[in-house]
Amino acid sequence: MRKVKVTLISSSYEIRIGSGVLSQLGNWFKENGFSDKLVIITDFLLKRLYGDDLEKSLDGEGFKVITLLVPEGEEQKSLETAGRLYHELSDVYTERTTPIIALGGGVIGDLAGFVAATYLRGMPLVQVPTTLLAQVDSSIGGKVGLDHGQLKNKIGAFYQPRLVASDIATLLTLPAEEISDGLAEVIKYALIWDKGFFTYLEENLDKIRSLDSEVLEEVVFRSAKIKAGIVEKDERDLGLRNILNYGHTVGHAIETVSDFKVGHGQAVAIGMLAAGRISSKLGMFSKDEQIRLKRLIERAGLPTKIPDLNADRIIRAMEHDKKILRSKTRFVLPKSIGSVFISDEVGPSLVEQVLAGGE
Repeated sequence: MRKVKVTLISSSYEIRIGSGVLSQLGNWFKENGFSDKLVIITDFLLKRLYGDDLEKSLDGEGFKVITLLVPEGEEQKSLETAGRLYHELSDVYTERTTPIIALGGGVIGDLAGFVAATYLRGMPLVQVPTTLLAQVDSSIGGKVGLDHGQLKNKIGAFYQPRLVASDIATLLTLPAEEISDGLAEVIKYALIWDKGFFTYLEENLDKIRSLDSEVLEEVVFRSAKIKAGIVEKDERDLGLRNILNYGHTVGHAIETVSDFKVGHGQAVAIGMLAAGRISSKLGMFSKDEQIRLKRLIERAGLPTKIPDLNADRIIRAMEHDKKILRSKTRFVLPKSIGSVFISDEVGPSLVEQVLAGGE
């Protein structure tokens, strides 16, 4: 098992990464003196895949386990679903010290995290991400939230978990498209921060996609370490942490306009390439490095072309981006592989040209 420490002024926690991490959760809860009642929030499929075994494991350690189920899908990240979970938590007499275990991908992590942050003014949260995307990204850093209408993550809070437990074994049951989805965020980390990691991905992508456990563990560890380092320097997203939005300005807009039919990783991949083209047109990102990025995204099984969506609607959706400052859309743009910068001087005509497929 490998560990990444996230050291913050408000709180600190560990990210534990490796095969079999789930079976160690009971010991961790005991070591940290939690009460005998635990709440798992997950969906129906994940309960069958991992939840039943997790319940038995925790029950064997003497904990009373309550599982609250939500359907699958991005639409569950809503005030309505959160409200239903509040009622269910009340019905089972949860207390402020009762831990909530978020067992699932990004949707479950965001939803359960938001509920933990807001119910009884805050309950202990343990993130147990079961997808590559959640293990490398959404479970780390304390951002929890809900969608509002067609606007992604518009309601939320900063609420750090007490532990992130990333069991690599859960990745071995994922379909190829979900591995690809997570690889978009992995590629993002390499592009914004670590050129050597980018080269590692180029050299090991086939092993990642064939679910080599050792390589997957390395990828999750290195991605988590990059994100933890950035979050430690800027917990509240006031400066440096903005670079984690690389690919997301266009990506979130594509998700919204497609009614979330385009997956998060797919949208971010398209957004990364769009940002690369914008940077190239500004004379920053070289064509050779844009080609390297495009090849890696293609090999990861991700799209490289903007889907058949209305460009004007995408631009309008970008106007709701959370990173807008003084009514200006800010783009995270690559200088080179391993280095990015933030600009609010990208004109709408350039964005429209890039979205229209102009190289």
